[in-house]
Amino acid sequence: MTVLEPALVPELLVSDLDRSITFWSDLCGFTVRYSRPEERFAYVTLGSAHVMLEQTGVGRNWITGPLESPLGRGINFQITVPDCSAIAASLDTGGVELFMQPETKWYRVDDDEETGVQQFLVTDPDGYLLRFQTSLGRRAVVR
Repeated sequence: MTVLEPALVPELLVSDLDRSITFWSDLCGFTVRYSRPEERFAYVTLGSAHVMLEQTGVGRNWITGPLESPLGRGINFQITVPDCSAIAASLDTGGVELFMQPETKWYRVDDDEETGVQQFLVTDPDGYLLRFQTSLGRRAVVR
């Protein structure tokens, strides 16, 4: 069976790779697929979600402007998982404050149908906004 690599993999510059790996792996459930410790780089995955983490100041950093905390302003990364409540519980146990508490939300996708999710938002140690969501399926638009 051929495994398709994702067509889009964000590479996030981070201030402390070890701290980021602890957050992404230990608390959010990602696995380090591979790393290059000498470059302070790690490629992490959770299901079909792939993210590259690279520590600033080591290796080749492609920086287009000043890096000011929180990083990643204006974007949130939606990550679909089988059970977002388990990740929210892990973050709570780890003492991480959520940006938005878990909620159930239905979004219209066309005139007659909407898709539902359970979701919450959290920022990683460098301020990147992550939206973990679990699908509730689709239903007819409630009018």
